[in-house]
Amino acid sequence: MNKYRNIYFIGIGGIGMSAIARYFKFKGYNVSGYDRTPSELTGELEAEGISIHYEDNTGFIPKTPEDTLVIYTPAIPKDMGELVYVKGHGYKVLKRSMILGEITEGQRCLAIAGTHGKTTTSTLLAHIFEHSGEGCSAFLGGISKNYDSNLLTAGNDVVVVEADEFDRSFLQLHPEIAVITAMDADHLDIYSDLAHVKEAFRAFASQVSGRVIAKYGLEIGPEDTGAEILTYAYDDVRADFHARNIRKDECGYFTFDMVYPGGVIEDCRVGVPGWVNVENGIAAAAVALSYGIAPAKIKSALEVFSGVKRRFDIHYNRPGHAYIDDYAHHPAEIAAAISSIRDIFPERKLTAVFQPHLYTRTRDFANDFAAALSKADRLILLDIYPAREEPIPGVTSGIIFDKTELRDKILIKKEELMDTLEGEDIDTLVTFGAGNIDRYIGSITEMMQRRYGK
Repeated sequence: MNKYRNIYFIGIGGIGMSAIARYFKFKGYNVSGYDRTPSELTGELEAEGISIHYEDNTGFIPKTPEDTLVIYTPAIPKDMGELVYVKGHGYKVLKRSMILGEITEGQRCLAIAGTHGKTTTSTLLAHIFEHSGEGCSAFLGGISKNYDSNLLTAGNDVVVVEADEFDRSFLQLHPEIAVITAMDADHLDIYSDLAHVKEAFRAFASQVSGRVIAKYGLEIGPEDTGAEILTYAYDDVRADFHARNIRKDECGYFTFDMVYPGGVIEDCRVGVPGWVNVENGIAAAAVALSYGIAPAKIKSALEVFSGVKRRFDIHYNRPGHAYIDDYAHHPAEIAAAISSIRDIFPERKLTAVFQPHLYTRTRDFANDFAAALSKADRLILLDIYPAREEPIPGVTSGIIFDKTELRDKILIKKEELMDTLEGEDIDTLVTFGAGNIDRYIGSITEMMQRRYGK
């Protein structure tokens, strides 16, 4: 990396790309880049001194290929003008996953993989290291509410990484310790079927040198990796790491005893509500214990964990009324989130707003989305957020809508959302999606405060 002075990002506003951009800015490089649209995150990067533009214009690219490294996200179309230009004019061009592999090479890499749960778990793990005084660098797939960033930096050689399975990116990593949270069918535009998803996760496990900590029940065995394999779960006593003596308070916060191979950590409490976060906390604690962080420090860190923006993010909670936002965009994530909401707010009317993400994911999982969303009491379904994809004939939000068993459901455009909500008496509301539904969080929160009190 010493030969480069400029680091240029194509797709700098993505959550993973922005963490790497911040890392290179921290290291003293001249960082700049392109993104399609301004966002809160790109605004923060610009405030930190990173130059960003929002048009496909090669004039913004540093004109010295010999000392400029270009990093791009695979979500960028192959025919995008800037990407075509740098590939044809002598620049060193790397995918995001490849540079993450280079950054972590030679360091003690602690990686969190899985088709869901990895962002909260990796953020929890980084928080445990930071709060304990051990410290780490961390590249996160969400904004930590404890540190208001998706990047942590430290002077030691420990690096926590969210290992993304999209485009097989995680196969660039060679962790010392890794968690695998789930191996559900997803990204079938890349993998084609569940068998190939599992094959990729097994390949990832084969690259772990020390210990694989897998969710109990996942098909990862000694034939897949030379690393030691241990398991974790929420409350399954067959797992090596699990919770027992679980108590829930009236606000959905859990206190529990964490069982691990060396003993028990009594009276743990995760600082965010929901049983899903207990399970994520156990996975993160399993890595920290494996590394050697003291149980008392882990317990202390869990209690003051503030969560991740857009991961089971409670924005309003007053007697009789609540609003939660969640990044969930896979059926299993939605089902788990609804389960946790039901646990926190029993016997309440739950309205779910869902913006599907990608035409391929909508096509491949329409039945599963419908089944998960049917667990709500009312559904407000929005149009598909296409992201990197072109439309697929016949694939619309309607194919989910038609399969949903709920009688109380409507299909609207996202521009109609606020008017729709203004006309309803809201008990418990959740917004789901990985697209741009987050642009409505502030407006919905303000509406709830205005109608039901601050």
